[in-house]
Amino acid sequence: MSTNTAIALTGFICWTLVLLLLMESIRSWMVLTGQIAPNGFVPDNGNLSPFMQRLARAHANCLEGLPVFGGLMLVALVTGQNALTDPLAYVVLGARLVQTGFHLASQSAAAVSLRFAAFAVQMLIAVYWAWLLMQDLLS
Repeated sequence: MSTNTAIALTGFICWTLVLLLLMESIRSWMVLTGQIAPNGFVPDNGNLSPFMQRLARAHANCLEGLPVFGGLMLVALVTGQNALTDPLAYVVLGARLVQTGFHLASQSAAAVSLRFAAFAVQMLIAVYWAWLLMQDLLS
């Protein structure tokens, strides 16, 4: 069954995977070209370029958000209540993509503010979904 919620959840997971693949591809290139030893990486890419540090943090943001945003979508799907999440599912995914885009692009005050605004959209929708789902589950 293809629903907006299922597609958005899969998209969120795929986006997280894309960021991981990008980071690991760049890291692999760095090892193969002798720029860094295979054991020279730190988890947050703190010893690499500012872009690589932002990429690590953007990926971590996706991993941190997946249990909340993805979890709510999964609950909706498993309980057959995706009609509650379908209308805003693509908005959550789009806001995540925007958040990541600003995260990767810059750490300027404007970019950080826009990144937070995109995250705030996701948080507000998650609270709304949690409210709707709890009401439905408890009734």
